[in-house]
Amino acid sequence: MTAFALLLIIEGLLPMLAPQMWQKVMQDLSNSNPKIIRIGGIISMLAGAVLLQFLN
Repeated sequence: MTAFALLLIIEGLLPMLAPQMWQKVMQDLSNSNPKIIRIGGIISMLAGAVLLQFLN
C-alpha cells in the first residue's frame, strides 16, 4: 500500500505543477502508435524492477 501511495503522489506531481504541459503530453500520447506506448510501458516496468532490486 505504501508503494501505491507513493505512485499516486508521483503521478500527481506533473498535473499539479504544469497542467497545460500534462494535457499536451496526454494528447500526444493518444495520437501515438500503440506499439510505442507498449515499449514505453515495458521500459518503465523493467526500470522499476531494477530499481526495486537495487533498493532491496
